[in-house]
Order: sequence, then C-alpha cells, then structure tokens
Amino acid sequence: MQFLWPQFLWLLLALPLLVGLYLLLLRRKKKLAVRYASLAFVKEAMGRGQQVRRHVPPLLFLLAMTALVLAASRPVAVVTLPSNQQTIMLAMDVSGSMRATDVQPNRLVAAQNAAKAFIGELPRHVKVGIVAFAGSAQVAQLPTTNREDLVTAIDRFQLQRATATGNAIVISLATLFPDQGIDLENMQSGRERPRGQSLDNEKKGKKEFTPVAPGSYPSAAIIMLTDGQRTTGVDPIEAAKMAADRGVRVYTVGIGTVDGETIGFEGWSMRVRLDEETLKQIANKTSAEYFYAGTAQDLRKVYEALSSKLTVEKKETEISALFAMAAACLALLSAGLSLVWFNRIL
Repeated sequence: MQFLWPQFLWLLLALPLLVGLYLLLLRRKKKLAVRYASLAFVKEAMGRGQQVRRHVPPLLFLLAMTALVLAASRPVAVVTLPSNQQTIMLAMDVSGSMRATDVQPNRLVAAQNAAKAFIGELPRHVKVGIVAFAGSAQVAQLPTTNREDLVTAIDRFQLQRATATGNAIVISLATLFPDQGIDLENMQSGRERPRGQSLDNEKKGKKEFTPVAPGSYPSAAIIMLTDGQRTTGVDPIEAAKMAADRGVRVYTVGIGTVDGETIGFEGWSMRVRLDEETLKQIANKTSAEYFYAGTAQDLRKVYEALSSKLTVEKKETEISALFAMAAACLALLSAGLSLVWFNRIL
C-alpha cells in the first residue's frame, strides 16, 4: 500500500501523546481515589471486569484517530473491482480442420458450446460480437447484448478452407473502431501492399488515432480461437501490432495438435499444426494471455477463466473512503459504548 500524501503520516506521532495524556489522567484519578476512602471503596466494588471495560471506549477512539490519519494520507492499493469492459469480440476459427474429433464431439462443436456458455456467464450489459474466419474473415454478428442473436450466429458457422488469423484480428478491430482508417479493402481482396504501407490508412479522410500503450484500452477485448497456423491473409503479428497500438488486448486460445496431424475427410486429407509460438506472440504483444485447450473440458475451463478476467480486474485505486468509514464506525462505537456503560461520552 502506498500513500499519495505521505506527509500526513507524521500526525501518527501525535497518537502516543494522546496515550500518554490518557495514562496521566488515570494516574490523577488513582491518586484522588487513594485520598478519599469512599472513592477507593467504590473502585473496589466495581471489580476488575468493570475496570478493564472502562478502557475499551478510549481504545476504540484511538483506533478511530489512527484510521482518520491514514485516510487523510490518501492510501492507494491494488484491489479487485468490476471491469469496465463493454465489448468483447469473439474471433472463431471455422477452417476445415475444425471438424477433427480429437476434441469431442469435434473441435468446432466443442468451441461452439464453450463460446455459448461463455456468453451466458457474461454480465448482461457487456456487448459481444462474433467474427468467423477461415480463408477470409467476416462479421457473423455485430456487437450486441442480445444473447439469442449471438447463439444463433454461432450455430450458423460453416466450415471453409484455409486459415487467416491476421484477418480475424483486423476485422475485429475494424468492428470496434469503425471510424479509424483500417484498410479492409486491400486485406479482403488479397492484393499485396507496397513495402512499408500499413493497414492503417489515414489518408482517406478517416479519423486519425494516436498509438497508446498495449493493453491500456479498458472498453474492449478480443478473444481469438484457432486450431491451425496462418495459411493466407494478413500477417498475424502485424495485426497484433495494430491491436497493441490501440490498447486492445487479444487473448488467444489454441485448440488441437501442437506437433501436427493429418486429417482426412470425404476423400481428401490435410496436414494441420497449431502454431502456438505465433499465438503466444500475439498475446504477449497486446499484454494479454495465451491458453491451450486440448480437450472440450479444457476449453470450457479456458472460457471460464477468460470470463473472470474480463468481468473483474485488479487496479490501483485510492481507498481513503474505506479508512474514513472505518474511523467513523470506530468513533460511533466508542461513543455508544461509553454512553451505555457509563452514561457519558469517554
């Protein structure tokens, strides 16, 4: 815990003076009791329990003063609070390899079920958008709070050829920031860009943006699930840089075989391999995390973990109000006990 105004902590040195003053008053009362036999007799009659109880209200008052000084020093601590996340983009792989059955009943169905469960656990105010990607990427559902529309969009997935992980990130960013100059035309057409030209096309009258620190944008995040490596489209590392420049975290989820596997279907076969290294780079570049899900149960756990990460967050927050409230409660308790026990305040 840190303090924004640590100079006020010097006031804590006054607390021992209060203790000394209290002890001095007790000594004076003790001398008075010895001088007058009747007072000594009353003290004897009170008993030890009553004598101990008389010190409780002053002790509570001292604690209240301590809390008040700490509150004045403006303490700051890392606390867990509800997240300000307002929009989450789910980018889901629908390439042909998602029909593999190493994750039961198959990768696509397991991913669909986990995504629907994830959506159901999010707070109702959080918008969710769906991007489906294979050889290209398209928005299956614009961000919405309507959970039924999201489930319908997920159930409509159709398997396609190839894998364009970079396109999925760029399409997600274009959905989150429609006013920024993201060059979707060249990306979707597959035309090669001149060397040095970025997907951020700011010369078409679009709203400019200033790059920010990675992971600093609190209002949106992207979750990308894939079981393969990029075979076409935008370089995913370049797309991750675009997300990092906008402060958007890209959480990556890998499902499938890391070492590679040949998958056959209706007379054709394809070699698929999960590119974990690239997925980790995407997550690290955007200050997010990479998760591996080898089974349907693992995938559900990944989405549960992501749900908790995106709905609550730890951040440095001033907690002066907590100390002030504690000081008020202790002061009221001290005064209340003193009135009940001794018919006076302290």
